[in-house]
Amino acid sequence: MPSPVPPTRVLSKDIYPSVDIGTCSSPLSKHSFGSTLQVPTQRHHGKVASRLWSSVIYWKELHGVQPVGSGGFGSVYKAKYRGETVALKKVKKCTKNKLASRQSFWAELNAAHLRHRNVVRVIAATTCMPTDFGDERSIGTIVMEYVGSRNLQQIIYGCAEEPLPPERWVKHSLDIARGLQFLHSHKIVHLDIKPANVLVSAEDVCKIADFGCSVQLDTKREASEVVPMSHAGGTYTHRAPELLKGEGVSEKSDIFSFGITMWQMITREQPYAGDRQHVLYAVVAHNLRPDLEDQDAFRSQRGGFCRTLLSRCWDAEARSRFSARDLITQLEQLQAEL
Repeated sequence: MPSPVPPTRVLSKDIYPSVDIGTCSSPLSKHSFGSTLQVPTQRHHGKVASRLWSSVIYWKELHGVQPVGSGGFGSVYKAKYRGETVALKKVKKCTKNKLASRQSFWAELNAAHLRHRNVVRVIAATTCMPTDFGDERSIGTIVMEYVGSRNLQQIIYGCAEEPLPPERWVKHSLDIARGLQFLHSHKIVHLDIKPANVLVSAEDVCKIADFGCSVQLDTKREASEVVPMSHAGGTYTHRAPELLKGEGVSEKSDIFSFGITMWQMITREQPYAGDRQHVLYAVVAHNLRPDLEDQDAFRSQRGGFCRTLLSRCWDAEARSRFSARDLITQLEQLQAEL
């Protein structure tokens, strides 16, 4: 029997005022009672919008499950669900830090109630699985739209023959920036923007994925305020210095990571060399950043524009970085000149 994900962990009450929460299954609680919830809906100008995601998975309507990949987070499968090709993500329980893995599962659903062209859509989620699919090491399963089998990391580094001209990397940069602007407008910070977490569709559209490190900011705070990190996460090569110092998180943390990602698209090189501890120390203490001086790509007039843009994105002071909206303006200007 499917077990629901309580929407109170990801949605504010004003979005679904008629939902009777009742008793529900939560990976942060000790007991699971298996009751079901009404699928939350959003109201827009007094009208009830279409259901955005389901708090149950109907396992009998899941067919053709094929493994796609696995990692520290768990496993990903391609499948057919209710007639639609989907990606199925089974989140693994971390034996070393069970609380962190449970927080990661809930964070995956921070954007579940949102819809945008450049953000991967969540279809359904549950904390329980049938015995023939789940195991005791799993926290829960998330059904998402199937974007494709490629991510930006594979395009940048996987095949040198695949063209990545300025027209394409500017378009991809705009896709990511627009996804971030949408997320930031809803007070969601991704905190792990990097090429591997940007899926690329068959139509060459980039979609932000993997929200396991994301944070929902307090809407009562001012936009310029930062909040302390509740859990560690993210990729050290793309992590903003204020996060490395434990100072807090804001939307500008994602802009720093975006800058590293855009640099990778332009150069098709790794951002840093050397061991992890050296990089972490140098980023914070000596403003280490990916090379902008010895790269041919930054010596033209367009390259000078990009050099200035990237330097602003990864400024040591978060308040000095572009907002996602300003970043879009800059990239649209660059695109118009191509």
